[in-house]
Amino acid sequence: MTSWQKILKNSITSPEELVERLGGNYQNIARVATTYPLRINPYYLDLIRKTGLPLYRQAVPDLRELDDTGGMLDPLAEERLSPVPNLVHKYPDRALFLVCNECAMYCRFCTRKRKVGTSKMRINEQTLEAGFNYLRNTPQIREVLLSGGDPLLLGDRRLEDILSRLKEIPSIEVIRIGTRVPCTLPMRITDELTALLKKFHPLYINTHFNHPAEITPEATLACSRLADAGIPLGCQTVLLKGVNDDAQTIYRLMRKLLAIRVKPYYLFQADLTRGTGHFRTRIETGLDIMQHLIGHLSGMAVPTFALDAPGGGGK
Repeated sequence: MTSWQKILKNSITSPEELVERLGGNYQNIARVATTYPLRINPYYLDLIRKTGLPLYRQAVPDLRELDDTGGMLDPLAEERLSPVPNLVHKYPDRALFLVCNECAMYCRFCTRKRKVGTSKMRINEQTLEAGFNYLRNTPQIREVLLSGGDPLLLGDRRLEDILSRLKEIPSIEVIRIGTRVPCTLPMRITDELTALLKKFHPLYINTHFNHPAEITPEATLACSRLADAGIPLGCQTVLLKGVNDDAQTIYRLMRKLLAIRVKPYYLFQADLTRGTGHFRTRIETGLDIMQHLIGHLSGMAVPTFALDAPGGGGK
């Protein structure tokens, strides 16, 4: 077992342990955890202790997750847009391929919180094979985004097998990986992993930092290893009430990202996902923040403010 796997194994996954280690209302946390899974690994737990509420709110179950009646289970209509299980074909030339059903930390604002980390999301040899067959038989798809869960929680051998099989499909030109481990479990980005990934260029990684405090020396090293392997890095930040919904926080985050060779890509309006209503901001909040960024940051550091239209309408 590698060091990152040992850290992951020691994650908090029960309300009892969370209250013991971090405090909080046991009854409230337990109620939420019966519906939405809980995982906080020791690395991110230490960050919460050092930073406080902005990171705490991203990781710790909140009773308001159960009170959000206005949200939708599947706001992006991914299930309707899935010709086979775990593969979403929304745009003509791109596909989203879900290859892992767990994450290094279960973020409370997750768009797929209806199923990630639960038995509702089943990924096995049969579902993967169905996805590969669909991609082989749909040559207009030239770009595949691997997501989940988090694809980089797969073991090196398993990940290499998936990437190799994608590379064998002539019509696929570009592979992208969506991952939060550079932020939530940066020790996963080992020299062995980067040596593996660099064999599959053109390969792009979009990661996910939401607060400047998440850019630690460990996260900086992880991103440096990926960048040194020739992998272009982007960041998809989500605008979250009580976490980063002010111009100064986003300004500092974007500056720090660019300094560690991560290009700010999107600043997302939070999706209309059930259980996340307490995180959602007004559209005007995002527009005001963008007005502050433009002219105060170089163009390289200014993300695109975007939202995914409900019902699978796209960005």
